[in-house]
Parts: sequence; structure tokens; C-alpha cells
Amino acid sequence: MNIFENFKLLKEDMIRNGWVIEAFPFKYRNHSYIVLTKLYQGNKKPPYALLEVDILKRNDINISLTVPVNVNGFMTDARTLREFFGIAYSENIGDILSQFSEYFSNFIPTKVNLNKSQDLKDAMTNSLSKSDSQDPNKIYCFSIKRNPDTEKRTAFNDNKSRLLRPNLYKKFKDDQTVSFCYSSKSEKEKTDEEIINNFSNHS
Repeated sequence: MNIFENFKLLKEDMIRNGWVIEAFPFKYRNHSYIVLTKLYQGNKKPPYALLEVDILKRNDINISLTVPVNVNGFMTDARTLREFFGIAYSENIGDILSQFSEYFSNFIPTKVNLNKSQDLKDAMTNSLSKSDSQDPNKIYCFSIKRNPDTEKRTAFNDNKSRLLRPNLYKKFKDDQTVSFCYSSKSEKEKTDEEIINNFSNHS
């Protein structure tokens, strides 16, 4: 079996369930990481890549490594992996990196997991906001809007709303022309009932 076969299964499950991002924890040498697994959008995908992974240090998500992966492993050079994960250089570095990849593969889920810790959800939301050209601090939902010209909401707005406002999302998930609006100011946040009533009055 290919070393990162689980990434292939995970990608299939993400596509099946409409997710463009998934997160899982990873531990190595007493350091904790958050791994964000992302579907490539548009024509960004490098040749032979399966998914893009962002590996974030759990205690400081601003320290990260972004690499493409496929079923055969990480699509990057040995030095990049060594320096990020603090793997000591040795004569048999190829064997050590193979062992590292095999160890990493044990953490890769095969399906999307909806029961995540808050820091994993926060990292996903942060990434989704950036991908949608939004301020990552915009996490407070205050309204929903009908998109002009029956435009569909972005996959990033969709996934962010599933994470942050699951009950509100369920009511509008099938209407792709509705987008969810967020603010960085907590005082602007509205309840589901307020948002639905305001939307009904303006529709």
C-alpha cells in the first residue's frame, strides 16, 4: 500500500461531503502540530499532487510549513522537512525520512471528523477566511444575504459557516445563492432568529 493512501481516502470523503478543508492533530518529539488538509482550487494544483497540507505549530500557528502531498509522501525536499520538524541530519537520512513519513501516516484520518477540538476549528476558520480574501478575525455572523445574479456562495464561506453556525447553516445549506456575512466585532453578532427574521423582511 502507498504510504499516504489515507490522504486519497480522505480526499474522496471531503469531496463527497462538500468540504474543502479538514484538520487533524499530529505529535512528533514532544511537539504538537495542527495539519490542515486542503483541496486544490482552480488550476493551482502542482503536477502529481493530491492535496495541499499546511502543518502549523500548535502553540504558534503563525509558524507553518505548506507542502503538496500525494499517496507516495511529501512532495518536498529532505532539508525542508528536517528543518521544520527538527530531524537531525545523519548519513542514512533517506531511511529516517521514510520512517518519519510512515509515522506521520498513522495520524492521517480517512474521513472528515466533525467532532474537533476548538483550536482545530479555529485554525480551519482562520484558513478559510484567508482563502476567501477575508479578515481571519471575522468570525461573528451578523446576517445572510442573497447573492447577485444567483451567484453561488464560495466553498470557503460554506465550510466556515458549517463550523461557526451549524444550526443556521442547516437551514440554508441547500440554497447556494445565500452567503453568510461575518464581522470582526463581537457586538455585531446576531442570533439565528434575528438573522432569519432580518433576511425574511428584506427578501
